[in-house]
Amino acid sequence: MTLDQLIPLTLGATLLTCVLAAVGLRTYAAGRAQRQALIDRLSHTPAPPGADRRFAALDRRLRRTPFGRRLDHRLTATGLDLTPGEFTAYVTGGVLALWLLAQSLLSPFFGPLAALLGLVAAHTFLTWQRQKRIEKFINQLPELARLLANGTQAGLALRTAITMAAEEMDAPAGEELTKVSHALGVGHTLDDALGELADRLPSRELVVLVTTLVLSNRAGGQVVGSLRNLTDTLEQRKETRREVKTQLSQVMMTAYAVPLIGLTVLLMMDRAGSGVLDRMTGTFVGQAAVVVAFSLYAAGFLVIRRMSRIDV
Repeated sequence: MTLDQLIPLTLGATLLTCVLAAVGLRTYAAGRAQRQALIDRLSHTPAPPGADRRFAALDRRLRRTPFGRRLDHRLTATGLDLTPGEFTAYVTGGVLALWLLAQSLLSPFFGPLAALLGLVAAHTFLTWQRQKRIEKFINQLPELARLLANGTQAGLALRTAITMAAEEMDAPAGEELTKVSHALGVGHTLDDALGELADRLPSRELVVLVTTLVLSNRAGGQVVGSLRNLTDTLEQRKETRREVKTQLSQVMMTAYAVPLIGLTVLLMMDRAGSGVLDRMTGTFVGQAAVVVAFSLYAAGFLVIRRMSRIDV
C-alpha cells in the first residue's frame, strides 16, 4: 500500500473514530441525565408544575452524598419548602455575609466567630422548625384520635379511616397522614407506615397513639374504645403541656437575653473608643479572653435551657 493510499485511509479511520466517540458521549450523557431524573423522582416529591427550583445542579450533587441525604431528611421533617441545595446556598451566603459584617464592624478576629455562629444558628433553626412542627402535630393528636374513632365506629377499616382523616385535617397532620396513606397504598404494612411516621415526628404522645393502633390491629381488639380513652388522655396532656410552657416562658427569655447582653456590651465597647476591639484582639491573651467569654455565654445558655426543659 502506497503512502498516497494510506493517508485517506488514516483520515477516514480518524473521522469515523471521532464520530463514534461523539455519539458515545452523547448517549452516555443522555443516559446519565435520565438516570438522575429517575433518582430525583424516587427520592423526593417533585416540585409543582411550573415551579423552578434554584440551585438545581448543587442540589443533585448534594443528594448523592450522605450529608445531602441527611439534610434532605431533616428538611422534610421541618416541613420547609426548601431543597438541600437551596438551604446550603442560603446558609453559605449568610455565613459569608456575617463574616464580612463582623470583620468590618468589629475586628478581623470576630469574622470566623461570626461565621461559626451562623452555622450554629442554621442548625438551631432546623431543630426549632422541626420541634415547632412536632408541637403543632401533638396539638392535633386529640382531633386525630377522635376522627379515627368515629371512622372505625362507623364501620370503616383503619386504613380507610386514616385516609379520611388525612383529607379532613390541616397540616402538618394532614400531610403526614397522606404520606402514611400513600405508603399503605404501595404495599407497606400498617406497622411500617406508622413506624415511619413516629420516626419523622418523634414524641411520646404519637408513640402512644401508634402503639395503640398497631396493637389493636394485630390483636383485633376494640379500636373505638381504646381511641376514645386515648382522646381524653391526649386532651389532658395537651392542657398540661400548655400550662408548663406558659410557666417557663420567662426562663426561656432569660436564656436568650444572657448572650444578647454580652453582644450588646461588646458593641458598646467598640463605639465608646475607636479601635478598642482591634487592640484587645491583637494579642493572644485578648483573643483567649474573647473565646472564653463566648464559651461561657454559650454554656450559660445551654444550662438555662437544660434546667428549663421539663418532659411532660
